Amino acid sequence: MSTVKTIGESEPKALPENAYVPLKRGESYHPVIGAEMRPAELTARTILWGVLFCVVFTVASAYSTLKVGQGMEAAIPISILAIGLARMYKRRSGLLENVILIGIGGASAAVVAGAVFTLPALYMLHLDPHPVQTVFICLAGGCLGALFLIPLRRYFVREMHGQFPFPEATAITEVLVTGEKGGTQAKLLLQATAIAGLYDFFVTTFHVWKEYLNLQFLPLVRGLAERDRMVLNFDAIGFILGLGYVMGLRSAIVFCAGGVLANFVLVPLVWFLGSHMNLPVYPGTVPVAQMTAGDIYANYVRFIGVGAIATAGILGVIKSLRVIAGSFSIALRAFHPGAAPQADRTDRDIPVLAILLGIVLSALAVAIFLSRLQVSGKVLVLGLVLTLVFAFFFASVAANAIATTANNPASGMTMLTVIISAVVLVKFGLSGTTGMFFVMAIAGMVCTALCVSGQFITDLKTGYWLGSTPAAQEKVKFVGVIAAAAAAGLTIVLLAHTFQFGESAPGDLRPLLAAPQASIMKALAVGFLSRQPVTYLLFGTGAVMTIVMEMLGRSSMVFALGMYLPLSLTTPILTGGVLSHLINWRSEKTGGEQGKRIRERGVILASGLMAGGALGGVLGATLRLIPGFREDLVKTPFYAHDAISQSVSAGLFASLGLYVWFVALKKNKKEE
Repeated sequence: MSTVKTIGESEPKALPENAYVPLKRGESYHPVIGAEMRPAELTARTILWGVLFCVVFTVASAYSTLKVGQGMEAAIPISILAIGLARMYKRRSGLLENVILIGIGGASAAVVAGAVFTLPALYMLHLDPHPVQTVFICLAGGCLGALFLIPLRRYFVREMHGQFPFPEATAITEVLVTGEKGGTQAKLLLQATAIAGLYDFFVTTFHVWKEYLNLQFLPLVRGLAERDRMVLNFDAIGFILGLGYVMGLRSAIVFCAGGVLANFVLVPLVWFLGSHMNLPVYPGTVPVAQMTAGDIYANYVRFIGVGAIATAGILGVIKSLRVIAGSFSIALRAFHPGAAPQADRTDRDIPVLAILLGIVLSALAVAIFLSRLQVSGKVLVLGLVLTLVFAFFFASVAANAIATTANNPASGMTMLTVIISAVVLVKFGLSGTTGMFFVMAIAGMVCTALCVSGQFITDLKTGYWLGSTPAAQEKVKFVGVIAAAAAAGLTIVLLAHTFQFGESAPGDLRPLLAAPQASIMKALAVGFLSRQPVTYLLFGTGAVMTIVMEMLGRSSMVFALGMYLPLSLTTPILTGGVLSHLINWRSEKTGGEQGKRIRERGVILASGLMAGGALGGVLGATLRLIPGFREDLVKTPFYAHDAISQSVSAGLFASLGLYVWFVALKKNKKEE
């Protein structure tokens, strides 16, 4: 634990001009706190506060996700809390101490996401895992996710500098830097945070106006939805507007293109081909003629998206192999005295031997855990191989997804894990309750691994921009994983004794927690362990689409994510991307210091929208935990009238965009 006195942080600097853009030939990036400095990072206060926030957010997010399917964003709210805590001490906490605090606390959302997708399914299947088993599944998955991501750090963080927008990392970095600097920029950040916080809190928590716009109060739009299953959706909240702004127009267009293909081509195509059939077409359970656009997407198009994402992830791993191999070769040369130069502080990972040892120990622990489930030797070996292979490949998928869109396709990758594991293992005699427990345990570890990988890449990019020591961030990530795994596993055990998960059982008077994600995984496990056919054609279609995108030289992962994620997310992201393009165009046209300030203010405002939206979501999720809470506690007279409610929502969302435009372009006499 370092107690080095903070050096070089008394006068905080701004981010370098090349922080968000690709580097020119021969150019290098110099972080806010240079590699030659030795600032405080691993201090007692940061670790203690980080663990405290990690446990609190883990418990709250686990209950919230199981209750309403909505978790709590952790990293951005914790970054705001860190700014306030820094001023509580006589020696004010430095930037890099706050990065460490956020890294520990942010593990909460990642581990919870992995846990709630799978562990409640075990209780739905009446398998009642031991508390040690629930904690172990979270812990093993979290450790594998962190270990497999570390070799990818140089590729995603350094080699691809400026190629990925890193929306969440951008928001956290801007919050930390702007809060540290104070002055006009800090006031601007707080203003945008407050506006988006109040806006998103009311629209997502109460019945004030419609959050989602579909324009079906218009006869033409309603006719397209009913006749052709072409449905428009738009989530009009500030968080997504800020997210699209940070992503930029280029990524936003590709992202939205995937959603347009899925919802305006594939869904209507399935409807056109199947609407005249009177029998269900697998994997659907009812005839296509009886399906809505949402049903068609869930039963068919979503699997195409899963195949596209998985293929994009595999291609991403192949692309990064050179950098991964280079990282390992540099680390291995360190075993020969004088053969390898000492890496700069800001490019120093934990030793490769420690990574390999951690992977081996984790694999042994997983093997011992799976062997206790009384399966054959072949099933045990296959289960271990599937766990390690999926965790490794999906670490790259998650990192790529978070780096581009800040959205982790955890559900799709977990579905793929459940399906492939069940199909493969059932051929070796795995079945019954043992088979279901075995498959769900693998899925739980893989899901937690990919969620932790996605969140971890955000930490590492934030640290790269600010000048953190990667090795320090990597060490404390395991502290956060341990705390979150214990809190998440035990919270689910306690909730399982008090509540029912999924559907109410006859004669059981306990209240119900919907656990929507785990319900899907349970249905898949039961279905495929019952030897149902596999939708290879749908997966393969998605894979071919990804390959076509790669042949066209486009970002296949962004396109695949757009196919998989709901259109309600991709359309407002495109709006934010357009706004970003217009403000940056105006910045270039203005030029000079004023043009630079326009660009900086735009990013700060977008970061404020993301931070405020996250805080509003956390507050709304917290209120839902209170017994007796109802969304109609605050309800406007026009809420149920779609034409008025959606028009008001559209107008207010447009007002958010105009606010960003005019404030970014506003001229101040004095800029601090």
